Amino acid sequence: MAEMVIKKKRPKNLDLMSIKLPLPGVLSIIHRIAGAVLFLLMPVLLWLFQSSLTSPETFAIFKSVVAHPLVRLVLLGLIWLFLHHFCAGIRYLLLDLHKGIDLASARLSSWIVFAVSLAMTLIIGVKVLW
Repeated sequence: MAEMVIKKKRPKNLDLMSIKLPLPGVLSIIHRIAGAVLFLLMPVLLWLFQSSLTSPETFAIFKSVVAHPLVRLVLLGLIWLFLHHFCAGIRYLLLDLHKGIDLASARLSSWIVFAVSLAMTLIIGVKVLW
C-alpha cells in the first residue's frame, strides 16, 4: 500500500491565449525566440554579406533591394531581435550573479530591457537604414 501514489486531478488550461504571463516570462520567451531566429538566419545573413562583397554590381543590387520599405522593416525587426537578445542576455548574466533576483527588480529590469532595446533599435535603424 505504501507504493501506491494517489494522483491528483490537476486542472488543465489548454487555452494558451488566456494565460497571463508576467513581464519577465514574456521577456524570457521573446529572448528564446530571438535566439532561435538569429541562429537560423545566420547562414543566410552571412551568405548575403559575402555575396554583396564579391563585386560592385552585386553590392548595387543589394543596395537597391534594401531601399525597399518592406525590406527595411524586416531589417529593423532583425536589428530589434538582435538588440533585445543582447540586452536580455546581459540581464540573465546579472541574474546568474544574483543581482536583481527579487520580484520588484526583476520586473524593473524587464522593463529596462524592453526600453533599451527599442531605443537602441530606433537609433541604429535611423542611422543605418534611413
